[in-house]
Amino acid sequence: MRVNSSIFMAILASALVTWIPRILPFVLVKYKGLPDPVTRFLKYLPISIIFALVLSSLATGKIGHLPQFHWLEIAVTLPCLYVAFRSKNLMGTVLFGIVLMALLRLAF
Repeated sequence: MRVNSSIFMAILASALVTWIPRILPFVLVKYKGLPDPVTRFLKYLPISIIFALVLSSLATGKIGHLPQFHWLEIAVTLPCLYVAFRSKNLMGTVLFGIVLMALLRLAF
């Protein structure tokens, strides 16, 4: 198969355009650093992402309908929240949730 030079240049340009936004922030932060307000904001980012993922798995919504709740997932979320706040261990909380969900799915 023969590769046209314009197609090859388009592939290289798209690779560069993809590479720059992924690598450039790391390079800039390494040498320049981040201001304190940005650092404080970024500390809350992981917990907000986890909360959004958990919340989206507890209910599904369709346009024109009320949200449908997944009661089994809600039943597992409440003990997991207790374990998370009590232990402050994310891996232990995830493992606890996986085992509890497996047991409830086995029972129901």
